[in-house]
Amino acid sequence: MLRLVLSLLLLDPSAVPEMPYHGVPVRRVLTPDGDRLGYAPVPRPYTGSRRLTGVLLGLDPVTGRNVLCGGTVINSRSRSLVVTAAHCLFHDGRAVKQLAFLPGYDRRPRMGIWPAVRTWVPARWRNQPYSADLLPYDIGLVGVARRDRPLEAVTGRGLSRLPTGRGTELRGLELLGYPGGKGYPGMRMYRCVGDAVEALSKGPGLMVTHNCHAAAGGSGGPALYGGAVAGVVSSSSPLRDDKGYTVLTRLSDSTFERMFARADKAMRPS
Repeated sequence: MLRLVLSLLLLDPSAVPEMPYHGVPVRRVLTPDGDRLGYAPVPRPYTGSRRLTGVLLGLDPVTGRNVLCGGTVINSRSRSLVVTAAHCLFHDGRAVKQLAFLPGYDRRPRMGIWPAVRTWVPARWRNQPYSADLLPYDIGLVGVARRDRPLEAVTGRGLSRLPTGRGTELRGLELLGYPGGKGYPGMRMYRCVGDAVEALSKGPGLMVTHNCHAAAGGSGGPALYGGAVAGVVSSSSPLRDDKGYTVLTRLSDSTFERMFARADKAMRPS
């Protein structure tokens, strides 16, 4: 099993403004014009899946720190669901408060600010102390307020889910997110192209890419393949590592499918 680290630096970009980044060896960077972590700015204007990806903002009620994560609109009958990482929603045994989703954010909330009305994370993520064994369950859903129309009526049809079984390798994944910290402007979308391989030899499995090294703010961003969501950014090796990697939680475990069904039913208008 790989040495997996659920880095809280991914949750709180304000914690790492001066941390030196060593990142990914140059030979492993697949992204055109990719930086030391394998990322490059997404060209403007944002279209397609990039229009559906955005910033998830919240507040840790104990520390008072702002939470910055990524998320993406996922297609559902309710048309009001966003998929992200569980640790962006429920952290150290407490729920993140004042959550809102800003789809396609680019210097301003071009498609509005969508307050969260409900969130879902796997029960074991909420009830068990953190360990690396929980990483396959680091995935969550956000239901946003409908107002006069649902989220997908504004952003366009949400992305489909791409279930993958343990051991599946995906070449040419695109990771999207809003990295913060040293060298990044903050609140601008970046992309990284990576090849994902299996990270665990048991259980539901995880994907890992050695071509991308997610920085603060990257948590919860989608891992896209063929126009569908195959996973979300869960964690990374410490940013001081000179051979950094990123861990991705799959969307294929039965736990996620049951959670998705519950969330979709709950968010459909009565």
